[in-house]
Amino acid sequence: MSKKLHLISLGCTKNLVDSEVMLGRLRDYEMTDEVGEADVIIVNTCGFISAAKQESINTILDASSRRKEGALLVASGCLSQRYHKELLEEMPEIDIITGVGDYDKIDMMIDKRQGLQTHQVFLANENHQRVITGSCLHAYVKLSEGCNQACSFCSIPSFKGKLHSRSIDSVLKEIENLSKQGYQDFSFVAQDSSSYLRDKGEKDGLKKLIEALDQQGYARSARILYLYPSTTDLELIQAIADSKIVQNYFDMPIQHISQSMLKRMKRGASQERHLELLEAMRSVPKSFVRTTLIVGHPQESEEEFEELCHFMEKFAFDAVNVFAYSSEEGTLAHKMEGHIPPKVVNARISRLNKIILAQQKKRKKAMLGENFPVIVEDKSEVSEYFYSARALNWAPNIDGEILINEIALDDVESLKAGYYEAKITQVKEGYVFGSVIGNLAKE
Repeated sequence: MSKKLHLISLGCTKNLVDSEVMLGRLRDYEMTDEVGEADVIIVNTCGFISAAKQESINTILDASSRRKEGALLVASGCLSQRYHKELLEEMPEIDIITGVGDYDKIDMMIDKRQGLQTHQVFLANENHQRVITGSCLHAYVKLSEGCNQACSFCSIPSFKGKLHSRSIDSVLKEIENLSKQGYQDFSFVAQDSSSYLRDKGEKDGLKKLIEALDQQGYARSARILYLYPSTTDLELIQAIADSKIVQNYFDMPIQHISQSMLKRMKRGASQERHLELLEAMRSVPKSFVRTTLIVGHPQESEEEFEELCHFMEKFAFDAVNVFAYSSEEGTLAHKMEGHIPPKVVNARISRLNKIILAQQKKRKKAMLGENFPVIVEDKSEVSEYFYSARALNWAPNIDGEILINEIALDDVESLKAGYYEAKITQVKEGYVFGSVIGNLAKE
């Protein structure tokens, strides 16, 4: 009888790629959705901010409480890297602790029942077999690990280290390998995608990757996540706009817009530069512009927050995530004076969310009656009566869902995963409904 494996991947999509590498190393195990059935339980943790750390700890404790006798509990990932000593001392529930450097050795660690803790950060490449999860069409591809930015609030460089990038050939080979397995849609991820290959002395690395991707022709569609204002330029925006494969998707976390706050956050780019880049992104036809904001960074004044609100009312992003500032030990902001009381932070977030919610309602309403190229994957989790689709220039899981409840195609009993044209027929109670009206021809 084969042994059973239960894996929980927390945090970002970069973590998910590492989880898929572990699944590739443990192909001999039978996957189970039930913790209590598993012989091995892996929790790939996140340690970025306080809420993520607490979620990781709670998940480990919950898994431990529900595991069967003799089951092995493994904690991997960022929390394990950042707090290895503390986990060893305070969480005896964990049998194996490993950080961010040895995902490709997980099978060996389980066999020996012994964890590893190295200073090297693991970066998946074309030679690592992955078990892609959650999709039969889409896969994430990691471009680099680590970060050379010096943001005052961010702890990532302390446990992920400096930027180190894969070669363009390595990325293209992985795209080729995945395409031969049926994957056609890709999202490129990194801590700082727009700095790709700068550690190798190449300023235009991401632009050259886009050009190479177009020439290669294996991918049908792609998008790039996590552009940074200090390493994004107008030429890169134009390269995305010109690409036949990379969608006009611009995910640039600005975190704030006040000049004094950007300087305090050590974001590396001025307000003027932010505005120039955002306007250039917005001017690209059929662009989708997403961002993230941090509220309550130390010394954020009422005037600076008002400036942010005023900007958000004028520049309507297509998607926004708002985070409360998390004070992380080892960061510059952690040592700053003027920390904002949680009550004030929560009130500011509520105000921003009202602005964003009104804009989202307006954006969805404007979609009504319009046609969009979409990717259909499977039935929706909302209801078995709907298929789940997303616009071609939306990222999976974060930018929304179109519920397909009509299929205007000849001789179709059920909708297969693939590329289609859909017409938005209804917007109701926050949901967007559509009808598939045709197959989408490949360019």
